[in-house]
Amino acid sequence: MTIGKRIMVLATPLLLLAIAACTTPFRADVARFQQMPAPSGESFYVQSADPEKASGLEFATYANLVSAELSQFGYRPAATAEDATLVVTMDYSVDNGRDRVVTTPGYSRPYYWGYSPFYSPYYSRLRWRSPFYYGWYDPFFDSGFGRDDVRVYTLYTSELDLRISRTANGEPVFEGRARARSRDDNLTELVPNLIEAMFTGFPGNSGEEVRITVMPREEG
Repeated sequence: MTIGKRIMVLATPLLLLAIAACTTPFRADVARFQQMPAPSGESFYVQSADPEKASGLEFATYANLVSAELSQFGYRPAATAEDATLVVTMDYSVDNGRDRVVTTPGYSRPYYWGYSPFYSPYYSRLRWRSPFYYGWYDPFFDSGFGRDDVRVYTLYTSELDLRISRTANGEPVFEGRARARSRDDNLTELVPNLIEAMFTGFPGNSGEEVRITVMPREEG
């Protein structure tokens, strides 16, 4: 085999990996508990659960995304918490990651798959729903090339927590948690996806955990 052919053989899997990384959907497990009032003029104010984040531009960016989502459901943003009917408290985080060593014998999918009437996956953006599911999502196993392979990679867990309470008495009307695993710890990518997952099918069935798939945004 010539040097040029060897380079092509090596480059092709790497190219396919790069393409897969750019097109891999974002998956999150979302649990919601709610007694949300039907929108009838209620207003809301978004605040941070962490005082250190409250005055930052990053939090303001994510708060605007939450406000836009709630506005689509008929709730109105207020200038201050005192002026609002509902107070939305948000927190988000990503851990330091855990290293994983995986040996893949050829092409296989090491986690189960099948049908479950108790699990409710959704697809965001395309809004497609299917009763088929996979186990706890691990983005490493989205690709394979039919050969034994050993890889070391870091897996991060990100989380968005959202709580909505009545301003008058502090009574909670919504508690939600969206959690995802990824090979990237970039909050500027993770948090918007977690927010979109949280508000897919909002406010949801109380006490139900669903798998939400957010399709990649189209460039341009």
